[in-house]
Amino acid sequence: MNNHGLLMGLLAVTLLSSWCHAAQPIAQIYTLEQLFEIAEKKSSQLKPVFSAEAEARRGVDEARAKRLPDIEAALSFSYLGDGFTTERNLSDYQKAPIPHYGNALSLSVNQPVYTGGAITAGIDLAKLKLTASRYAAELRRNDLRFQLTGFYLDIYKYSNLREVLEHNLAQARKVLVEMNHRFQEGMALRNDITRYELLVSNLELELIRINNTVNILNDNLVTIAGLPEQTVVEPDTAILMRSLPDADADLWIKDALSNSPSVKLARNGVEISRQAEKLAKSEMLPKIGLQAGWNIDGPILVEVPPINCNLSYWYVGVGVSYSLSSLFKANKSVARSREAILNASDCLEATIENTSLGVRSDYVKYLEAYEELKTQSKSVELARQNYAVTATRYGSDMALITDMLDAANSKLDAEQQLVNARINIIYYYYKLLFRSGKI
Repeated sequence: MNNHGLLMGLLAVTLLSSWCHAAQPIAQIYTLEQLFEIAEKKSSQLKPVFSAEAEARRGVDEARAKRLPDIEAALSFSYLGDGFTTERNLSDYQKAPIPHYGNALSLSVNQPVYTGGAITAGIDLAKLKLTASRYAAELRRNDLRFQLTGFYLDIYKYSNLREVLEHNLAQARKVLVEMNHRFQEGMALRNDITRYELLVSNLELELIRINNTVNILNDNLVTIAGLPEQTVVEPDTAILMRSLPDADADLWIKDALSNSPSVKLARNGVEISRQAEKLAKSEMLPKIGLQAGWNIDGPILVEVPPINCNLSYWYVGVGVSYSLSSLFKANKSVARSREAILNASDCLEATIENTSLGVRSDYVKYLEAYEELKTQSKSVELARQNYAVTATRYGSDMALITDMLDAANSKLDAEQQLVNARINIIYYYYKLLFRSGKI
């Protein structure tokens, strides 16, 4: 191989190794709070609600701008043809020369003084919509955090299940080796080995499924949180050591009715409907404004013959307008607004009821998770004792292979249930935080 080929080969190997190194997963321990903070800045799921809030803020500025005066300016140039005069019966045609070049300049100012409360109501309505967009952003943020919590705790649960399964798989393989020795010595049946090999095979398949589940959960968590694509999230094991408060259900409900974004959004909906009613009523009131203007026109066509010069004049005054059609149109809008208020009030009542029921249900599950943990802890202790005794008896030819299989399966099931019970306590605690708007 010549030097050029050798150099290109080394370069290719270097680039390939660099790519493989860059593509390797990056395992890192994250707390839930760290994930919440990262998602707040990088998650694409929150961008729409943040942009909607910015749009609503512009809406407030737009509503306030209606208090400013309306200023109009107009400038025009024209070419005027000659006119003619006739008798009333269109006889006696006479040509009437007109200066051909015309011009017009006008400037007018109209300052609203009284609009029946329409401007004030519009500003208040825009502010309420801004508040609604903030509550909507808060609700979406809480939804996202609870979704991240679910993925996070599921990763923790399945990672622990994987450790339990790997430990049981190692024990099963060890037992299988001992069985083979016993078979060679004529102390075990081939059928016993086959049945334990089936157990090992099932455990290996279950391990593959758990690994795939963890990978899927990690992909979902990484994508939603806005983390780099190759990140592998490892849950913080200290989360199970937290001292969780044991406030009663009434306190949780009180917090939920005060802080829940869904309840806030429903209350805000009632206020928006009431403000919309005020805006509809303003259409039935007169509008008053200060007016001022200046005009200059030429030529002066109201004279015969026309005068080839500019006529300038200005004016100031007060303008009053009233839409007579509002007497039979605006009342329909007011009636619809009243129905909207009733609908929003019903939605608020339903939201409060659903929130209270949800908190009570989750609180019961929260307490139940503690009881489940106590039960499963005892079950694991008994299952391990049973497995140890059965293994000893089997080694002394005092137990059947079916006894070993039953003991191994009971121990595996008990250890898996214990992992689930520990995670369930954290899950229902965060669900209570989510319900109460404090996650």
